[in-house]
Amino acid sequence: MAKLFGFSIEDNEPLSKDAVSPVPPNHEDGNDHFASSGFFGSYVDIEGVFRTEFELIKRYREMALHPEADSAIEDIVNEAIVSDTNDSPIEIDLDHLNASDGIKKKVREEFKNIKDLLDFDKKAHEIYRNWYIDGRIYYHKVIDVKKPEEGIKELRYIDAMKMRYVKQAKKKEGDKLNSIQRFQNDNPMDYDWPEIEEYFIYNPKSTYPTGARDATGATQGIKMTKDSIVYCTSGLVDRNKGCTLGYLHKAIKSINQLRMIEDSLVIYRLSRAPERRIFYIDVGNLPKVKAEQYLRDVMMRYRNKLVYDANTGEIRDDKKYMAMLEDFWLPRREGGRGTEITTLPGGQNLGEITDIEYFKKKLYRSLNVPPSRMDGEGGFNLGRSSEILRDELKFTKFVGRLRKRFSHMFNDILKTQLILKNIITPEDWDMMSEHIQYDFLYDNHFSELKETELFTERLNNVATAEPYVGRYFSQDYLRRKVLRQTDEEIIEQNEIMAREIADGTVPDPSIPTDPETGIPLDQIADMDLGADEMEPDLGSEVGATKPPEIPKGGEI
Repeated sequence: MAKLFGFSIEDNEPLSKDAVSPVPPNHEDGNDHFASSGFFGSYVDIEGVFRTEFELIKRYREMALHPEADSAIEDIVNEAIVSDTNDSPIEIDLDHLNASDGIKKKVREEFKNIKDLLDFDKKAHEIYRNWYIDGRIYYHKVIDVKKPEEGIKELRYIDAMKMRYVKQAKKKEGDKLNSIQRFQNDNPMDYDWPEIEEYFIYNPKSTYPTGARDATGATQGIKMTKDSIVYCTSGLVDRNKGCTLGYLHKAIKSINQLRMIEDSLVIYRLSRAPERRIFYIDVGNLPKVKAEQYLRDVMMRYRNKLVYDANTGEIRDDKKYMAMLEDFWLPRREGGRGTEITTLPGGQNLGEITDIEYFKKKLYRSLNVPPSRMDGEGGFNLGRSSEILRDELKFTKFVGRLRKRFSHMFNDILKTQLILKNIITPEDWDMMSEHIQYDFLYDNHFSELKETELFTERLNNVATAEPYVGRYFSQDYLRRKVLRQTDEEIIEQNEIMAREIADGTVPDPSIPTDPETGIPLDQIADMDLGADEMEPDLGSEVGATKPPEIPKGGEI
């Protein structure tokens, strides 16, 4: 195989020979297909899969332009990425990471550098939207090959239609058997699967599907190493076709149905909306040819079709053209009722859009967006959490799963950055990655409302049970079972309360207080409640003003 473009990070030590399995290594990204190597290994013979993925991404982007689909996508993106003037949309959480403070400080600094390279604070909405629509996202990690310890210099966005992830199985030299034949001939315990070469194919020509071949049979594109590309997918896989799907895939049928029903509704209303007239023309006993000529003469005589040209602003009289919405002219023989004009009514159910509303709700459900958000139905509920629709809770969980999957992109970049700068080793990252979390900025009203109501109900339960403390249960029982405080929270709150009582911030609850004023009784006992203090003599003070005299009768 030719040398790949980019850099590679040495992987960990492989498993021992004793750790064998008849199942080949795989990834949850839909790339379970292998390309053979050898003399004809210069191209990948899975053109159909590539072309299908190319067309899928193109279809996803066309779907995103539909107004209803765009509204649902914006609801999802706005819920997942919260843009605030002061706070960053995402921060790293290292509370559960078992590492030194110096390592944590360096990890936080490198994460901030990664956000600066992506310009994530400003472009978070666009990046997340592109990832959601395409179902995948690619970035090229640009580094200084001569000075890799300086880390990533630039992250360049790559169009998903120009990239493809490929896994290539290397054959052992002189081995003419395939993997199944070798597995049947060998002892399963002694069998090891062939080495898998993973790389990306970048095709700068967007007019061709990625991985397509030219006339010579060579792959149109540049082979790039796996470690030099940031690769984050949606996690949805079509195992039958072996390709990664996007979150818009379920909505393909719904959008097509909505488009067709809207177009048919417009055609029906245009054709059935106007009232048309039927002219019955008496032709007497004229022969057929002359009767038809007479009918045309009458029709042309009374027809008056004025056409407005929007381009030139002119009005023309196009009598030679006949539209399908015009009146009907029918001949009638002698003996009938003579010339007659009747009216053909228009459509009667032109205001019915029940089918349109059905398919719009179906579209929203296919995208996991609550139908209540469609056109602002139901408004915004500021009441109790019991009034919150269950669809909103499901939507919140769905957005949480999207955030978890999207954070894999930061994991990939952070791993490369820390290893290149020699902060950690690949073995260290395997242990650290599970304990690194990402905290997205959150403003979901329903979750806050739920937490507030739960806290209020717990306080009410504590107030109700407080007279029974010491008789039936203890304060520790209330704090653990009613307030749901953990051991760590109890210890922390005890220390804070003791410190606040010592500082005088809050009064000591062990000292009895006056129920009306809330002042401790010992302080009230020390107060001087004499008459001079409570009712001072205002006139005895120097410069005191005399009260105004009451006007006598007749002065007003």
